[in-house]
Amino acid sequence: MKNKFHTLALALFLYSIGAHAQKTTERIDSVRMNQYGQQVSWLSLNPEAQEGILNFTSDDGNYRFWMDNRVQFDGAVFGTDTYNEIGNGVTIRRARIAFKAVLWNHWYAELDLDFAGSAIEMKDMIIGYIIPEHNLIFKTGHFRENFGMETVTTSRYLTFMERSFASKLDASRHLGFQAQHWADRYVLIGGVHFNTQGEYEEVEFSQDQNKDFGIDEGYSLTGRAVFRPIIDEEKVLHLGVAGTYRTPKTHLEEPNTYRFSTRSHTSINRKKYIDTDDIKGVENVVGVDFELAGAYKNFMFQGEYKSFNVNRMDNLESVNINGLYIQAGYLLFGGRYNYNKADGEFTRLTRGRDNGELEVAIRYDYIDANDFDAEIYGGSAEGYSLGLNYYFNPNVKFMLNYILKFRTSTSLVKYNFQNL
Repeated sequence: MKNKFHTLALALFLYSIGAHAQKTTERIDSVRMNQYGQQVSWLSLNPEAQEGILNFTSDDGNYRFWMDNRVQFDGAVFGTDTYNEIGNGVTIRRARIAFKAVLWNHWYAELDLDFAGSAIEMKDMIIGYIIPEHNLIFKTGHFRENFGMETVTTSRYLTFMERSFASKLDASRHLGFQAQHWADRYVLIGGVHFNTQGEYEEVEFSQDQNKDFGIDEGYSLTGRAVFRPIIDEEKVLHLGVAGTYRTPKTHLEEPNTYRFSTRSHTSINRKKYIDTDDIKGVENVVGVDFELAGAYKNFMFQGEYKSFNVNRMDNLESVNINGLYIQAGYLLFGGRYNYNKADGEFTRLTRGRDNGELEVAIRYDYIDANDFDAEIYGGSAEGYSLGLNYYFNPNVKFMLNYILKFRTSTSLVKYNFQNL
């Protein structure tokens, strides 16, 4: 009996030591130190793959980290009956690496870089504050101005390999501040923007003009409104309008200038057939954009008309540049087009079959960069595009474009055939 008592006492003693050690270990494990030697609170993030996108999310949803990467490999073969010699080729069109995070439920951060062309280009660099209960977002940093439905649609979900001629008129990414609010029937977006920081040369021009001439960087006021008289799970009708007021920016090589130029519907052909050259003596640029789009189940259409007036100083004639496009798509395997209410744009479609979806699309687009009254001869062009897209899964898409383009530069006709 005595031996049993001693055995029980020893077991209780060893258990108490183990329990104490476990509690000590738990206290030590619960302590986290950051890189600056400060004790910080912490929680675990749960890894998961959301249709191919790697996410790390906290149990309460207040913290989230994910990567949003893409690689787009392009090639082009051109017809031989062209005004200029055009070389065939292949390229990495985009090689994007993006890191995104939600912190403390309301704060949002994004770092997005492009490595295509053997260079690093800054894309989106965003600090945002989200108020989800009011469908409201404020953000600052470097991002696209919200002008043009096709332009603000991510390249991941474009219907054709390249955006239309007319969408090249739209502003790209610039430093700025923006507010965005949406509801079921509408979207309202407005912001003030400054210089671009995308490429080293643009940053260098801006710094040199500040250093050598003390020139202000310039600014832009840009806004967009979208109304949806019809919207449900199967259909949507989208009506949009956007406007922008822009003073000359110092990221251009020459102060107080504006220049519009664009290549064809591929990044392989490096020739710029549409080019106004530097329009001098610019006081401001005013642009308007009208959007019409809709979808019903496996059919969609989208179109825009844009007009930009370049107003000049010293009684110089103002310059008008305008363009439009209209496109339509049809899903042959019974899939569905989806619409993003917060951003006012089409997003990733739903495939009709588990093994993929086949889409056929057509587009007409036009650009006129000639203003004979102002003696600006940038040229004009129109394009007819046929697209065939196969969506293997949410992450992999194959695109084939056949494009016929006619370009007119003053009285000189240029044309080429393009198979992509």
